Amino acid sequence: MVREPAVAGRFYPADANVLSSDLQSYLSPPQKLISAIACMVPHAGYIYSGAVAGAVFSRIAAPSRCIILCPNHTGHGHPLSLMSEAAWRTPLGDVNIDNELAENLLQALPALTDDPEAHRFEHAIEVELPFLQVVGPEITFVPIAVGTGRLIILEKVGEAIAQVIQNLGPEILIIASSDMNHYEDDSTTRVKDRKAIERILALDPTGLHETVINESISMCGFGPTVAMLTAARRLGANKAELVQYATSADVSGDRETVVGYAGIIVT
Repeated sequence: MVREPAVAGRFYPADANVLSSDLQSYLSPPQKLISAIACMVPHAGYIYSGAVAGAVFSRIAAPSRCIILCPNHTGHGHPLSLMSEAAWRTPLGDVNIDNELAENLLQALPALTDDPEAHRFEHAIEVELPFLQVVGPEITFVPIAVGTGRLIILEKVGEAIAQVIQNLGPEILIIASSDMNHYEDDSTTRVKDRKAIERILALDPTGLHETVINESISMCGFGPTVAMLTAARRLGANKAELVQYATSADVSGDRETVVGYAGIIVT
């Protein structure tokens, strides 16, 4: 089974040569790489968020396996959905799902469902894969779409991920795919995003959850990020670094209605 691209030609180029060229423009020159436990990267069209995502992927030592959590923008499928089999196709080729890792996650968290429908048209994981294909060509992954904002469930997701990584090995990178505040003016968005970013940098999943709710921050992937932070803390994380921040206004010039993008590495 192959999961065909849903947003190639819209969020990123469908032509392999053009895509490769664009990715190289977003990825920084090689430098000392960080062995990360987790990261958060945006998932908008590359023209807007590609530089932020590239700044993160440029800094991380290429993982051999990863778990990518994303929001469920489409509403399709089960609220906690992974795929345990198949390959995901991009213009650069296919990326295989890590069946062993997926099966361990299903056993560790019965609330997870093996549900391809939740992923069929979801863009938030797909747009990360071409970056991973460049920095780690042999990578395998497990996609998890998170369609709930309930703190207790998000914590259980994070705890299960940490348990599986402790059992299978530390080479598994956790990726939370999320954009920041949506569709307010640039000044408001930057203020709101700073409040959420402060909680992420403090490795405070509960504080992030409370801040997003109480401050009405439309951070689409706050659920995946809460789960990621919970897992990272269980795995001994003690530092988070903001690598780059931007809003869509930095590209479009429209400061009335923007989306924020943050790239963060957790070690």
